[in-house]
Amino acid sequence: MAEETLKAAAASSEAPAAAAEVAVVVPEAEKVESAKAAETVVCEKDGPPEAEEEVKVEEEKEKISESASFKEESNVAGELPDPQKKALDELKQLVQEALNKHEFTAPPSPPPVKEEEKKTTEEVVEAVKDDSAQPLAEPAVECKEEVPAPMAEPSEPAEATQPPPAPAAEPAVECKEEEKTAPPPPAPAAEEPEPVKEVTEVVEKAETSCVDEDGAKKIEAIQETIVAVTEQSPPTVEETAATPPPPPEEVSIWGIPLLADERSDVVLLKFLRARDFKVKEAFAMLKSVVAWRKEFGIESLLDEDLGTEQDKVVYMHGVDKEGHPVCYNAYGEYQNKELYHETFSDDEKRTKFLRWRIQFLEKSIRKLDFSPDGICTIVQVNDLKNSPGPFKRELRQATNQALQLLQDNYPEFVAKQVFINVPWWYLAFYKMINPFFTQRTKSKFVFAGPSKTAETLFKYIAPELVPVQYGGLSREGEQEFTSGDSVTEEIIKPATKHTIEFPAPETCTLVWEARVVGYEITYGAEFVPAAEEGYTVIIQKSRKIAATTDEPVICGSFKCGEPGKVVLTFDNQTSKKKKVLYRSKTKVSSE
Repeated sequence: MAEETLKAAAASSEAPAAAAEVAVVVPEAEKVESAKAAETVVCEKDGPPEAEEEVKVEEEKEKISESASFKEESNVAGELPDPQKKALDELKQLVQEALNKHEFTAPPSPPPVKEEEKKTTEEVVEAVKDDSAQPLAEPAVECKEEVPAPMAEPSEPAEATQPPPAPAAEPAVECKEEEKTAPPPPAPAAEEPEPVKEVTEVVEKAETSCVDEDGAKKIEAIQETIVAVTEQSPPTVEETAATPPPPPEEVSIWGIPLLADERSDVVLLKFLRARDFKVKEAFAMLKSVVAWRKEFGIESLLDEDLGTEQDKVVYMHGVDKEGHPVCYNAYGEYQNKELYHETFSDDEKRTKFLRWRIQFLEKSIRKLDFSPDGICTIVQVNDLKNSPGPFKRELRQATNQALQLLQDNYPEFVAKQVFINVPWWYLAFYKMINPFFTQRTKSKFVFAGPSKTAETLFKYIAPELVPVQYGGLSREGEQEFTSGDSVTEEIIKPATKHTIEFPAPETCTLVWEARVVGYEITYGAEFVPAAEEGYTVIIQKSRKIAATTDEPVICGSFKCGEPGKVVLTFDNQTSKKKKVLYRSKTKVSSE
């Protein structure tokens, strides 16, 4: 899925683990500050149910605190401002030159030689050249005694004071010198002279000490090793003309070949926006990402089987109202001790988790539309309910490492960051690190406490696409309704009864489902025939829908034998307004 989330938390070893968890799902390396983005406003923390009941009706009119909706910039080159269009053209030129020179796949150049080392090398080479002028028959280095033999103690015999034997007899230490190899003889004058080859002699000097048994330094010798480095002569004009230049290399990233079509512009704009349209920095980041992907083995990673243990933690589900895919991150799953141990207990398991997270992100990105008018970003929903506490060291290590990789190699892939079921301490932590974020980054953040979770999600995602555990109507398994069946929303005023009517033609089966956001309401259903002499049929007696109920979605059906209508009644006896979501359909009877 940036410096976009909790970069400051990653840099601090004292940052809470849950803050680091969020970083795992943030595939951003963004540093652009948008002047149009509004400042993030943090939601007030939710009070206990008793306190909520005492809140005045006027306070219910307040809207959910949220950041200003982030407006994505256009990826159509013709619609860009002139400075951005110029930056894109310059970056494309740099990329083309790099492709022509095969710079993306070329090995890194050796580090430059320091000035001091360069001078030392030149001096050594000059010394070698002077020595090479001497006749080869003479030894390059003579081994001489530099330290005389130590004086004998008075108690030693007189023979110990005699001078050492002559070198011709038996030297104390043999010092052998590598012979120099004579250069090859020049070519005959009759033949065409060969191109001049430059010979560089590199001399390595090492001092060796010959020490006798009592530790006395006897001889110091200098060994010289001459290595000839031959540079080939440059090719002639005829050879250059005969050899055509190699074709430009082909480099793809996220399945998009660079400079192949207009999709490449969308990719390059991500790097430019991540580096505030500084062309050289964006180009350097692009080369770094290409190198990292090759080193990490991204293409082979896509085919690896890394298990399904994390499928309940991170998963894609539906799209938002603008068509962005939505990625849910449920950190409360790590309260399962077995799952936590299998994910973070040692380096090998943390590495597997990291590879799984990168693999999941890569597969999600491959499904995006990189055309200029397409959707190429993701909405992240981060559920902090029951997330591990701030002292999970293993989790912090894994998430910080993932954060670093994601922010360095996945720029501009998040359209919105929605944090739900946010505990009070997380908001306090966010306020502390808020100054470290750019205005552009803060404009993507939305926070909501437990009682505001569903209402906040509905602002960005249609209720029929929000998972049932977050207040929506989307759930697994075969259901009467699908994500294509739209949902109607209505407000139930405080201390009032609200009715919803479904028309029911003759000989049909009417099915419906409803859900109240906020609960604490009484629900009932009945069939009212169209004929005045008909009898009303009670489908569901009035019953209370409490906040702790295990039945989040109200489902019902009624087989109609005559024309009429089904009436749902919602009695809100609290001083707070509620929101009801519902939909229905008619199934023609086969009889």
